[in-house]
Amino acid sequence: MEQLTELGFVQALQDFWGQVESVLNTGFLGQPIGRGVLAIIILMVAFFARGLIAKIIVATIGKMAGETETDFDDKLVDALKAPISLLPVAAGIFFAAQAMGAEGDVDTFFISLTQSVIIFAIFWALYRLVKPLLQLAGRVQQVLGDTFIGWVTRILQGVIVFIGGAAILNVWGIPVIPFLASLSLLSVAVALGAQDLFKNLIAGMTIIAEQRLAKGDWVFVDGVVEGTVEDVGFRSTTVRRFDKAPVYVPNAKLADNPLVNFSRMTHRRIYWKIGLEYRTDSETLNKIRGAIADYIEKTDDFAPASDVSTFVHVDEFGDSAVNLMVYCFTKTTTWGEWLAIKEQLAFFIKKTVEEHEASFAFPSRSLYFEKLPDGFAPETFSPPGDDDEEGEDDNDVPSKNRSKSVKGSARGGGRSTTGPQPKGRAVDGDGGDKGTEAGGGEEGE
Repeated sequence: MEQLTELGFVQALQDFWGQVESVLNTGFLGQPIGRGVLAIIILMVAFFARGLIAKIIVATIGKMAGETETDFDDKLVDALKAPISLLPVAAGIFFAAQAMGAEGDVDTFFISLTQSVIIFAIFWALYRLVKPLLQLAGRVQQVLGDTFIGWVTRILQGVIVFIGGAAILNVWGIPVIPFLASLSLLSVAVALGAQDLFKNLIAGMTIIAEQRLAKGDWVFVDGVVEGTVEDVGFRSTTVRRFDKAPVYVPNAKLADNPLVNFSRMTHRRIYWKIGLEYRTDSETLNKIRGAIADYIEKTDDFAPASDVSTFVHVDEFGDSAVNLMVYCFTKTTTWGEWLAIKEQLAFFIKKTVEEHEASFAFPSRSLYFEKLPDGFAPETFSPPGDDDEEGEDDNDVPSKNRSKSVKGSARGGGRSTTGPQPKGRAVDGDGGDKGTEAGGGEEGE
C-alpha cells in the first residue's frame, strides 16, 4: 500500500472520483445528472401522451358539441384537435425545467421555449379556425361567391401567421419593428421589379369583385384558354383544359380579354340550316316545317317560345337547296344531355322528311350547253342491245374515221344529248335544283 502511495496511484484514483462526482453533480447543463434524466423522462412522457391527452379533451368537448343541432361546433372541435396536442408538450417542457432546477440562462431558455410552444399552439388554432368561422357568413358567401371567401381566408391566415411569427420572435428577444423598417425599404425596390405581380394581383381582385368566374366554371377566352376553373390565385388562375392539362393563366389575361362563362348559361342553343331539294313542293315544305315546330313545342326538353327565341321557317334559297332554319334552346345546359336532345331532334327531322317523301339536298351543279362545235359533244351512253349502226350523214369527216361521239353529235344536230342520270341528285329529267335536265338547254337564239 505504501508502494502504491509512493507511486501516486491512490491520489490518481481520488482525482478520478472527483471528476465523476463533478459530472454527476453538474454534468447536465450545470445540474445533476439525475435531475437531467428525470427531465428527459418527463419530456418523453409528455410527447408520447400528447395524443391521448388531446383525444380525451377533444372527446369531452365533442360530446357537448354533438348535442347541438348545427355542425359548426363540430368543425370547431376538429380544427382545435391538432393545436390542443401541443399543450401537453408545453407542459412537459415546463415541468422538466422545474424538475431539473434550471437557473440563469438555462431557466430563461426553457421559459422562452415553453412560451413559444404555447404561442404557436394558439395561433395555429386561430389559423385553422378561419375557414369554419367564415362559413358562418352563409349569405355573404352566396353573394360574394366561394372565390372571394377563399381569398379572404388566405389573407386572414397570412395575417395570423405574420402576427404569430412576430410574437415568437419577441419572446426570444428579437426586435420586430427594426426588421419591419428594413422590409419597408426593401419593398420599394421589390415593387419596381414586381410590377407584373401587382398587376395580376389587382386583376385577380377585379375578377373576384365582378364575379366573372368561380371554381368549377367552364370558361373560354379567345386565344388564351378554354376549360374548367380549378383555382383563382393571387397571381394566376388555374384552368384545366378538356384534355386534363392544367393551364396557369395570369389574372391580367382574364381581366383584359373578353371572357365567356358557359356555366352561367340559362339555356343552350340549337341552330341548324336543313337543306331540302328544290323539287320539294310548297305544301310538303310547309308540312315538314309544321311537324318540326310542333315537336319542339310539345317536347319538355326544349325551352318554351315565351322564354326564348324559337323559330322554324324556310330561311333562304341556297345554291343547291331550299334551306329550312331550326332555331331553338334546350332547358338543360349540360353538354351530354344537350347532345342527346339534339340527337333525338335530328332523328325526328330525318324521319319526318322521309315520311313526306322528300329528300335532303347536297351541293350540286347543273351545266347548260347552248351549242358545241361539231365533233365535241360528249359521248352518250347506249344500253347494251341498242342498235349502234345507223346511217351516216354526209360530213367533212369520212364515215369510217368518225368516232361514236362524233356520230352522236351529228345525229343530235349539234346539241348535247343526255343519258341516264342518277336519281335524287337534282340533275334528272323529273326536275331538280334548276328544274331541267343536264345538257337539255335550248340552242342560242
